[in-house]
Amino acid sequence: MKAFGHNIVLKLGAISRYRIKLMLMTALFWTIVDMGVYLYKFFRDRINEAEHPFDMHTSAVLLLRTGLVFIICLAMAYLLIYQLKHLVRNLPLGLSLLIKSIILVAAAFLLNYILHFTYIWLIEKEPLTTELGHNYYKTFQSSLFFSQWVRWLITFLITILIIEVNEKYSPGVFFDILAGRYLTPKNEKRTVIFIDLVDSTSIAEQLGHKKYFRFIRDFIYFISIALLENDGQIYQYVGDEVVASWTVKKQNANRKCLRALQDCKRLLQRNRNYFKKQYGVVPEFRAGIHTGEVTIGEIGVIKKDLAMSGDTENTAARLRSATSELNQKVIISKDFVAQTNLKNWEPVSLGLVDLKGKESAMELYALKF
Repeated sequence: MKAFGHNIVLKLGAISRYRIKLMLMTALFWTIVDMGVYLYKFFRDRINEAEHPFDMHTSAVLLLRTGLVFIICLAMAYLLIYQLKHLVRNLPLGLSLLIKSIILVAAAFLLNYILHFTYIWLIEKEPLTTELGHNYYKTFQSSLFFSQWVRWLITFLITILIIEVNEKYSPGVFFDILAGRYLTPKNEKRTVIFIDLVDSTSIAEQLGHKKYFRFIRDFIYFISIALLENDGQIYQYVGDEVVASWTVKKQNANRKCLRALQDCKRLLQRNRNYFKKQYGVVPEFRAGIHTGEVTIGEIGVIKKDLAMSGDTENTAARLRSATSELNQKVIISKDFVAQTNLKNWEPVSLGLVDLKGKESAMELYALKF
C-alpha cells in the first residue's frame, strides 16, 4: 500500500472536496470548543474582577483571537486529515487514535505558543524574554497545563472517532444514521453496481491465502477510489466484490456511474506494474448495473447498519453473475439504458436473457469501453 501515493495519477476531485470540507468542519468544531471554554473563563473572571490576559475585554482583540485560533485549528485539521492518516494507516485503531491525539496535542501547544509570542511581540510590544519566563511558570507550574492537555485530548479523541466511524460507513452514512433518516425504511430510486474480480479462484490458488488477501485489498482499494471519485456511495464489500450505488435524482448520477467504470479500468492499468511486481498478475473486473427502486433502512441490534434491499439490488447481482455466462465484462439492464445518455459508448444488445431467480427474461446490453 506504500506505493499508492506515487502510483495514483487520477485527479481525486470528489475525494479532495470531501477532505477539504471535512478539514473546514473539523477546524470550525475545534474553534467553537476552544472559544466556548475561553468565553466561559472570560466571563467567570469578569464576575470575579480578575485580570484579563491579552487585554481581552475589547471585542477587537477577541475577534483577533478567534481568527488566530481558527488558523491554528485549520493547520491541525490538515495535519490530521492529510498527513497523520497515511502515517498510521497500518496500525491498530486504538494505537492509531492515541498517536494521532498526542501529536495533535503537541502541535496545538506549539502553534498556540508561536501565535501567542507573535501577539506579545507585535501587539503588546513586550520583551519576549520576560514573557518566556512568565509563561513557563504559568503553564508548567500550574494546573493550567494539565487541564489544557485533558481538554484537547478529549476533543481530539472525539473528533478522530467521529471521522473513523463516518468513513467506516462510507462518507455521509453515519450522519444519516445519527439523524435517524432511515429509522423508517424509505424507497429510493438508485443505480446499483456490483463489481468483482475476474478469475478470483485461479488467482487465489496461485497466490495462497495471505498473499491473495493482500491482492484483494489492493484491488478493492483502487476500485473504491474510482467509485468515491465519482460520488458513488459504497454499500458493502463481500470478498472480492464491491457494491455501490448512486441516487438517480442527483444530477448526472448514471453518467458518474459510467465514469467510475472508466476510472476503475484506468487505475488498474496505470498500476499494472505494481501488481505485476507484487503478485505476478494484473487484476481485471466485471460488473453488473441496474436502475430501479430500493428500500433502505436501519437494521441490527448491537451492530447497526444501513441495509439496502429489493429487486433492483438482486437484479444487479444477477447481471454481474451473467457476465461470466455470457463472456462479457460489463452488462447493463434496459432500465439503466433508458435513463442514461450513452453517447460515446457502445452498448451491444444481448436480447432477452433468462436470469437465475427471475420469473421473466430481461433485455440486457453489453457495454464496450
